Amino acid sequence: MEKVTDWITLWKELVEKQGPFWNRKKRSEENKHKWKDRSQGFYDRVKKRWEKPDPHRDFIVSMVSSVRDATVIDIGAGTGAWAVLLSRSVKKVTAIEPSTEMRQILKENINNEGVDNVEVIEKLWPVPDMETHDFSLASHSVYGCEDLRDFINAMTETTRNTCFMLLRAPDHNGLMAMAARRIWGQPNDSPNFQVAYNAMLQMGMFPNVIMEEKGMWPRWTNKDFEEAFERIRERFGLEIDSEHDPFLKALLKENLEEKDDKLQWPSELRTGLVYWDTKIIQDQL
Repeated sequence: MEKVTDWITLWKELVEKQGPFWNRKKRSEENKHKWKDRSQGFYDRVKKRWEKPDPHRDFIVSMVSSVRDATVIDIGAGTGAWAVLLSRSVKKVTAIEPSTEMRQILKENINNEGVDNVEVIEKLWPVPDMETHDFSLASHSVYGCEDLRDFINAMTETTRNTCFMLLRAPDHNGLMAMAARRIWGQPNDSPNFQVAYNAMLQMGMFPNVIMEEKGMWPRWTNKDFEEAFERIRERFGLEIDSEHDPFLKALLKENLEEKDDKLQWPSELRTGLVYWDTKIIQDQL
């Protein structure tokens, strides 16, 4: 008899397995500095990505623009790319961001963009007694939350119209999937779209999906092989000189390409947009 996957439990296990760079509970002072160093670069990459067509961006902006004087919760607002964008189309954006490093750049970007209708709140989602808004957005911000059910239910309960969740959707036959199968015995290298969507079905929800084409986002790059190896080791939270080192090094050598004096990772990632009408979901539940 085929084993039935408990997707909610799998999500929790994947969050717990993440290394200190991704898991807030394990994060050290060194990892905090890494977040600070990468924060502005992340903001710049998002803006560069948005120079090209983006079906998720256009869809979300069209939805929030359809409601007069709309309010939006931006959960895990990061460096503020979405908060700044949505502020042009709504009455107010409430940006929830617990990271000191991210929040500093978030505020700088808000000021630089001349935005005056974004409120920044130093909290970790879910936020107790959160005021109800018309829309809520969690753009790649759920990965560190062990209780996916609680995260999603809080979004639904504090949103009058539509909830949006953007998640990475990796190739299940790609480099990271091969590494995950070797290390963990299943293809998910981290919390992702596939696990979250199946978890929502398990919760009795039937959300909508818009999937972008593969190759829309720039590929990962590293300056040399050692940096690339550190990246994958960090991703899986592996100790130095782990039993998996030989396999991972061989995997990287086989799949990474040299381009413009850098090592380039394969293009095997896309983003999935999961969205749901809160009134419909409440009826389903």
